[in-house]
Amino acid sequence: MTDSLLIIAGEKSGENYGADVVRRFRALRPEIRFFGIGGTKMAAEGVDILVSMDALAVVGLFEVVSHLPRIRRIFNRIRSEVEIRRPAAAILIDSPDFNLRLAKKLHRLGVPVLYYIGPTVWAWRKGRLKTVKKYVRKMCLIFPFEEDIYRTAGVPARFVGHPLLERVRVAFGRDEFLSKYGLDPDKKLIVILPGSRRSEIRFHMPVLAEALERIRREVPSQFVFILAEDLDPGILEPLLPPGAPDIKILGENAYEAMAAADLVLSACGTANLETALLETPLVAFYRLSTLTYRAGVKLVKVKDYSIVNILAGERIVPELIQRDFTADNLVREAKTILGSADLRSAMKARFRRIKSLLGRDSASANVALELNALIRRSS
Repeated sequence: MTDSLLIIAGEKSGENYGADVVRRFRALRPEIRFFGIGGTKMAAEGVDILVSMDALAVVGLFEVVSHLPRIRRIFNRIRSEVEIRRPAAAILIDSPDFNLRLAKKLHRLGVPVLYYIGPTVWAWRKGRLKTVKKYVRKMCLIFPFEEDIYRTAGVPARFVGHPLLERVRVAFGRDEFLSKYGLDPDKKLIVILPGSRRSEIRFHMPVLAEALERIRREVPSQFVFILAEDLDPGILEPLLPPGAPDIKILGENAYEAMAAADLVLSACGTANLETALLETPLVAFYRLSTLTYRAGVKLVKVKDYSIVNILAGERIVPELIQRDFTADNLVREAKTILGSADLRSAMKARFRRIKSLLGRDSASANVALELNALIRRSS
């Protein structure tokens, strides 16, 4: 057995989870070395980063097409390294468009694959189950309802818990947060998460900027934008309303900001669930290019887009998707929530139920154990 493992994380949340798994696994097998695709968090855990995850951070079907030559070069680089290093196994995290293709190649090279955070076959592209069954040895799933779906399809699978339960922690409270950043305790605090990718921010900011300008005229309020740590605040500043001293941009203390907020406005994705775990009222939104949306909307099998509503089994937070994502709608939803203590209380109670559904297990510890077991079975 070789002393290396391949790990692939193609975007920020996956990279955070990957770093946690590497740290847990090294407590079990300190002699093993990781290499692959990731970012600064995985590099800090000792992973040999061959390609930055930023190179794979593309949203949308047509946007991906324009980047195919670069993605193909990345794929070939990883394949070549696998042929040279011959890892004992691979852990692939999310990013199914890239990772399922890679799983096929790894299978042919005799490298067993553990897949962490599976494709959302319950939402769209159910046909991916056939690919998973052929090329993946074990699925590690983060939502309890997924286990039956994969097992029914004949795929070995385990619900390992949700990694956010380990990560969502607040170091200090609302009063300290407001004081630290010079915010007014007498104004409503609205925290905005415009997306973790540049392309998402580009699609979302025109509507967000107009909506915030109108909210501040009607409700005494102040705003904090949360950007991914690896994004330069300079990409956001030109898109904000001019002369807006009550808008701050932070790349740190994200959970403290979200916990302190009266309301969070968040792009659909991981941030929605983070907000729910912090029990802060939420409005979810998302917009893609028109071509990508039209191509994909007929394939989607769920009525809701926010994972919070999917887990709840009903719409408990407003969703503003594509054409519905307008300044008028965003202002209306924000004012409705801010103006109703009963609505906010009910939303928080539902968030607590969602948290209980996700259990208490350490996902990263469970994945590390599954990875170790896979290596032992394959050696």
